[in-house]
Parts: sequence; C-alpha cells; structure tokens
Amino acid sequence: MVKTFITEEHKRDCVAAIQELVSFPSVLNENQGATPFGQAIQDVLEHTLKLTEKLGFSTYLDPEGYYGYAEIGQGERLLAVLCHLDVVPAGDLANWETPPFEAVIKDGHLHGRGVQDDKGPSMMALFALKALLDAGLSLRKRVRFIFGTDEETLWRCMGRYNQLEEVADMGFAPDSSFPLTYAEKGLLQAKLIGIGDKELKLEAGQAYNVVPAKASYQGPLLADVQVELEKLGFDYELADDSLTVLGLSRHAKDAAKGVNAIVRLTKALRKYSDHPTLRFIADVVGEDATGSSLFGPITDEPSGDLSFNIAGLTLNQDFSEIRLDIRIPVLANKEELVQQLSKKAEAYHLHYEEFDYLASLYVPLDSELVSTLMSVYQDKTGDMTPAKSSGGATFARTMPNCVAFGACFPGSLQTEHQENERISLDDLYKAMDIYAEALYRLAVVE
Repeated sequence: MVKTFITEEHKRDCVAAIQELVSFPSVLNENQGATPFGQAIQDVLEHTLKLTEKLGFSTYLDPEGYYGYAEIGQGERLLAVLCHLDVVPAGDLANWETPPFEAVIKDGHLHGRGVQDDKGPSMMALFALKALLDAGLSLRKRVRFIFGTDEETLWRCMGRYNQLEEVADMGFAPDSSFPLTYAEKGLLQAKLIGIGDKELKLEAGQAYNVVPAKASYQGPLLADVQVELEKLGFDYELADDSLTVLGLSRHAKDAAKGVNAIVRLTKALRKYSDHPTLRFIADVVGEDATGSSLFGPITDEPSGDLSFNIAGLTLNQDFSEIRLDIRIPVLANKEELVQQLSKKAEAYHLHYEEFDYLASLYVPLDSELVSTLMSVYQDKTGDMTPAKSSGGATFARTMPNCVAFGACFPGSLQTEHQENERISLDDLYKAMDIYAEALYRLAVVE
C-alpha cells in the first residue's frame, strides 16, 4: 500500500516558504555589488540555506556565491535534488493580475514569478523530505538539495559546483513535467554578428530561452511599417512615436507554439530596408520555428523536432546581433548544424559566435532511477503515460544518472516564463505527495 506522508501542516509550511522565496526578485544582475549574479539572487540563496538549517539540514554556501547546498542523511551514496533560485524577468507588469514578486493565492492557484519555475517545485521536494523526517524515518543515503543561481542564463553555478564538489550517484530536477523526462535535447545558444546601419536602430528580446512577445520600432519608417503590418495581419500597438509588434511568448523549447514579435517586425521592415540582417531573419528563417528553412527537417523519434528561436535582435550604426536559442534533437549532429548555419549566415555578412552549449541528456528507461520514479508516479496517479523526452534544459543534465521529474502534471496549465505564472494548489499538494514517496523509495527503503 502506498503511504501518504504529507500533512496539512506540511502543505501550509511549503506554501509559506514559496511565498517567502518569490518575494526576492532574483533576476540576473551581474553588475550589482560583489555578487556574481546580483544581490537579490545572493539574498534568496542565503535565505533558502537558513530555511533548510531550521529544518535540520547542514548547509554550505559557496564563498563566491555561485551555489549552495543543504544535506541530510548518512551513507556513502549521494542522492541530489537539483534546484534553482533564479527566475526570468517579470515581463510586462501591466499584464500581471497580481504583483509578480508577491506570491498571492487567487482562485485556487498560487501566483508569482517562480512558483512553477523553479522556486515552487524546489520547496515541494524540500518539504516532502521534511515529511519523511517528521515521520521518524531514517535515510540510508545522503540527500543533498543543490541550489543553483544561474539556470536561466549560462549555468555557471553548476559549472563551478561540478569543479569543486561531489557528484551525486543519482538524482532528479523538479523543474519540468510529470511523469518523467529521461532525454533532453541539446541546447545551443549563439550569436550572429553583422554590420550596422546608420538609420535603423532596433533593440528587442530579453532572455535567450523566451520567444519574444514584443518588438518595438521608432524611426522615419514608422508609418510605412504600420501599413505593412496591416497588410500582413500582424498585431501591433501604437504609443506616441513608437510602434510595438505583438507576438505570443513561450519557452524557447516550445518556440513553434509561440509567435515571434522580432520576426514579424523584421518582415514588415524588410519591404523598406535591404539590410542583410533583416533579410536573413525575414527571408531565410521566417516564422518557421523548427529551423527547417535553414537545415531541412531535423527530427528524431526519441526527442522530436528541432526548435529554433530568434530570441533577441540588436541593430545600430556600429553592428547588428541576432541571438539564437536552438534545441537540437538527441540524435542530430550539432557540429554539422553549426556548419550549415555558419555557411548560410556568411552570405548575409553574419559571422557565427557560440554563446553556450549544453549536451543532451539520456538515462535508460530500465535504470533503477527511472523505473523507481515511474512506478512512484504511476502508483500515485494511475496515469500510465510513458516517460518522455523534452526540448527543455534542466539541471538534470549537469550530472550523470539524473532526470527531470515534475512538477507540472499532464494537462495542467504551464505558465513558466509567462506573465501571471501560477500553479494550482491541488497540483502543488499532489506533487508534494509524489516527491515524498519518491524520496522514500530512493533514500529510505532498503
């Protein structure tokens, strides 16, 4: 019989902890003080470690501020729960129904930046383990919650961790969807650098891993661009002497489900400008977010289609820069794709620069880790949905024998990286129950 360890007190304490963490606007700010990623990130890291100390964990804070961890239990084997405390920017505050950095319960949901990605799931797993300890159970493994601080950008936190610290024997990242992700596409982030323009000035896009929902233009072509947008049927807003093209934001792994405002703006500008950077975006890439216009169809059975996101664009009198986020199927050859991209970009006076690359993740379905976690999920939910692959990138790929496990349920609304990020309280409590059983089977049962 499957046990239930989570009490009403654990639920309340978990929600309260999430609310505390959300109150820290832990968005990357590298130029702030002596911290590597900004004072808010440093503050939430220190706060989280103090919280775990109160729960009985021993803690360690990297002296440089790149990461911290909380550990409890005993034994030679180490089980890692891979979390992150940084978040993407809030986006357009006018679109939020509640303050993004104030976690509010509304209509049965907990709202706030980070409640799905990844402050909420981190606390769900933490208080799930607390429930086991409160039940008087002894851990046969050491369980270490590793708190990263740079997941939404370059993962420098885990790079430093892996240089200095013990690698886990197994683990999971509560930063994806149930039932389980055993394979993750390769993640390539790159820049295409080109020539500038004396008349055009554009700056659009935020994080690499977000499909840009807005792209603005100010300049002498404003009236012409407006006419072209009308012909193309693209949504836009006018304010004073500025025009903003409207798209639909999505995580870059799901770029094909979004609407890229940068691409739409360049398609309108393209009629009145022959700048090679605009030509490359509008004519070569277009609105196909699978990259097939560049590479042909790139897909495989384990992980599906390639995802190609134009995440940012800078164009001024000195230079132009296109920022790309590409999710590569696990069986595709990254080097061949880079060669193709570089060759086509050169024809538009663009040269390729790699910004970041994360190799793909794969853990066999019959491994102890995957089979245990899948049985937990199936026993708790009755859902026999098979384990899956993903275009997302989680910390699971930073260590061998780690997978992404929850906390979003099939069919539930996924709002990470969007305005009005939220999670239903029912899902939150169900995830806590699943994490408690998973930690019980992985770290308690002989």
